[in-house]
Amino acid sequence: MPVINTLNSAVLDCLPLLKLVLTTSAGVDHLNLAELRGHGIAIACAGNLFSEDVADMAVGLLIDVLRKVSERDQFVRQCLWPTKPNFPLGLKLSDKQVGIVGLGKIGSEVAKRLEGFGCRISYNSRTKKPLVPYSYYSNVHELAADCEVLIICCGLTKETHHMINREVMLALGRNGVIINIGRGPVIDEHEMIRCLVEGEIGGAGLDVFEIEPEVPRQLFTLDNVVLSPHAAVTTHESFVGMSKLVVENLEAFFSNKPSVSPYMG
Repeated sequence: MPVINTLNSAVLDCLPLLKLVLTTSAGVDHLNLAELRGHGIAIACAGNLFSEDVADMAVGLLIDVLRKVSERDQFVRQCLWPTKPNFPLGLKLSDKQVGIVGLGKIGSEVAKRLEGFGCRISYNSRTKKPLVPYSYYSNVHELAADCEVLIICCGLTKETHHMINREVMLALGRNGVIINIGRGPVIDEHEMIRCLVEGEIGGAGLDVFEIEPEVPRQLFTLDNVVLSPHAAVTTHESFVGMSKLVVENLEAFFSNKPSVSPYMG
């Protein structure tokens, strides 16, 4: 079975009998949805399978950045503790004002976890969610200005590309922390690095990057940055669940039944 990164017109023209595209990711930015629908091709995705795992990672990255877990680990491993006993102070998570960009299934799971820490939640999304108790901001710049933490949970579209720009990061402020478990290009990576180096934001926890697997080397030198190789979904449980979901979708397709996890966007 060929591995194809982008299903564009040229590829689809070579596959006249194609009736189903089954992606094992929650995001679909690698698919040309208009082309697929124009060819009458059904789309199935991971649905909500990974939402809890990704939300766990978002909170883990946030705790790591605030409490300097990775930095303290290196401090101990490098045998610095005996000679430098006064390690820099971290920040508490409890009672933080957290802004979530994209309150879909993943964003909602993140919010649920952070409520347990006593965080105050607000969000930006394409539309206001009438059944949630969190404050809604239609403008991500205004959201950042009123928050101490910004967690990126949205998908990548033309509208969200570089949505987290320099102005948004400056609004977040010198002590502000950015967590990205969405897609790398949602953040203007060059400007984020600039803000981090110049101390214009306080830190970042990044599971995704603009050009993967290439990661800007400037990030390697920053103690207030925690890096992860796009691994938020990589748990044993999620891989077992994904295998089952793929089989269920294929069985449904060959039985002329609706997809188990159709893409509904």
